[in-house]
Parts: sequence; structure tokens; C-alpha cells
Amino acid sequence: MNEVKTLGQFIIEKQADFPYAKGELSRLLRDIGIAAKIVNREVNKAGLMDILGQTGSTNIQGEHQQKLDIFANGQFIKALTSGGECCIVASEENEDIIVIDSPVAHNAKYIVAIDPLDGSSNIDVNVAVGSIFSIYRKINTDAPATIVDVCQPGKQQVAAGYVVYGSSTMLVYTTGKGVNGFTLDPSIGEFCLSHPNMRIPADGCIYSVNEGNYVHFPKGVKQYIKYCQVEDSTTNRPYTSRYIGSMVADLHRNLIKGGIFIYPVTAHAPQGKLRLVYECNPMAFIVEQAGGKATDGLNRIMELPVTELHQRSPIFIGSKNMVDMAERFMHDAGILSFAEAEPLLSAG
Repeated sequence: MNEVKTLGQFIIEKQADFPYAKGELSRLLRDIGIAAKIVNREVNKAGLMDILGQTGSTNIQGEHQQKLDIFANGQFIKALTSGGECCIVASEENEDIIVIDSPVAHNAKYIVAIDPLDGSSNIDVNVAVGSIFSIYRKINTDAPATIVDVCQPGKQQVAAGYVVYGSSTMLVYTTGKGVNGFTLDPSIGEFCLSHPNMRIPADGCIYSVNEGNYVHFPKGVKQYIKYCQVEDSTTNRPYTSRYIGSMVADLHRNLIKGGIFIYPVTAHAPQGKLRLVYECNPMAFIVEQAGGKATDGLNRIMELPVTELHQRSPIFIGSKNMVDMAERFMHDAGILSFAEAEPLLSAG
């Protein structure tokens, strides 16, 4: 019988990969894992208690907040502020950064950005949702942490991961040394290594995009979707269209099976819709570490400058060859910058 390796054991074993961390990063990942277990418990009780539906309020993005959004946000912030390894928490649900000014965090060197509950509107209909996290090291360890520490490009991430709450609950993360997945064993209350060294196939047969917005897509995206739908036995087309509406769930499936997830600019969202800090950068880090590719259609996601806390970005992410082909369609459509894309959003 194979030995079961828990998340905690795995993190301790890999601690030597980060000689400068002295255990802080390991404890930070442990704290995130604990918060994920608590959120998972509430997600699994949805429908049995008054935690479904909207709160009646909106977040900084202008989106309606679900009750579970508020709960998940609170749990992650609580875990990260009490652990002592984090000096700033930035959440998609909060307008400003949360600076942790307490004795326990006096020497903290890490910044965590979180999307506490991605795809939360799916909760009401029992569809998979998730959490996303991204970890950075403070730029100047001898100076107080500021928003500048949060607005680092994605290539400066020291760790990133997501939790998908579905038929089973999985935590997938990278520290720049590959990608590993852990499944929550409810019988012992521990995340156990189930998917070591995850790799995304270079080619896939799934494309994930909200085709309801097709008429608002740039010409290059429309042409790529048509390419996906045309039969061609040499490239295993037509591809299968699969779109859940939760980035975590869609990307988790594509990471395992191979595929591309696209959320482009549209006429209604000319800068894109997904958040660079909370969603695009961490997912790009994970997918690249698994052998895939992530761009905004023109440029590598993790090299994009971060100028705002809640900055938005388009994203093309997944199997490398599929992302390369999508970029080729964008280029062939004459879209060399997104400033040029706006007049073409209704073209094609």
C-alpha cells in the first residue's frame, strides 16, 4: 500500500527549495490550506443553511456579492492575518489592501493576493467553484510594506495556487518547482498528494469561452472559434466546447485534459474582465509551471506591468500549441495592440 503524503508533509520536504524563507513560506501555505478546509465545509453545507444567495451589496468591481463570498473572504483574511507570515493581504472583494500591523506580523516578508471564491454565483446551482491565491515576497524587507509590494509583475510570484470545490476538493499549487495537486480526504481532514508533477498536454481538444458574447469579440477571437469548430482529422478538430463559468473549474479540467481557456476583450469590457493580480497572474504561473502558456492574446501575462490593484486583463491560457494558434489568429487579424482592437470588436 502506497504511503499517503499530506500537504503539510510535502511542504516541509520541499522547504529546502527556499533557503531564504526559513519556514515562513511553508507556514503561509499551511495557513491557506486551513482556510480552504473551512471554506470547503461551508460550501458543502450550502442549501442546508442560510448561506446561499446574494447579500444585497456589491464589491469594488461592482459585482453582486454572494453570502459565501463574504464568508470565504473573511476566513482567508483571518487565517493570513493571524499566522504571522503575511504583511499585506489584497483581496478581490476589498477596495484597498489590508496592511497587517500587529506584533505577530512584525517581521513578515510576504504579500498574499486572493480571490476568495471564484465563480460564486454557481453555488446556488451546485456547480464547482474555487479559490485562487498568489504570494509575493516584499520588495524591501527592511521597509514597511505598501501597495507597491502588491503591484509586482506576475513573474515575481514565489508561489500561487487554487482550490477547486467540486465532486472532491483539490488544492493545486506551485512554488516555481513544478505543479502538485492534493485532494482533501474528509475522513482524516487532510489534503493528500494525489496529482504529483502535474503537466498540461501541449495539445488539447477543449476550448472554453463564453460564446454568448461572440458578437462582441475581436475579429481574431471569432476566427479562432470558427477554427475550433471546423472538422479536420489531422488536428483532431472539431474541438469540444466546455464552459463552466468558474475560471478555476474550467482551467482545472483543461490542465488535466488539455485545452484552452479564453476571456478576451469585448465591446463591453475593452480592457478585459478578469483581474490581473487575483486571477490571471496566479493561474498563469501555475499553467506555465505545468508546461502550458498564458498570454493576453499578444503578450505574456506574467510580464504585464501592474499599475492598479484591481487591474483587468484579457487572457488566453492553457495548452501551449492551442494558445500559440489563438495568438496567430489575433496577429493575422491585424491586432497588434489592444488600443487597435477596440474598433475591431464588432468586426468579422
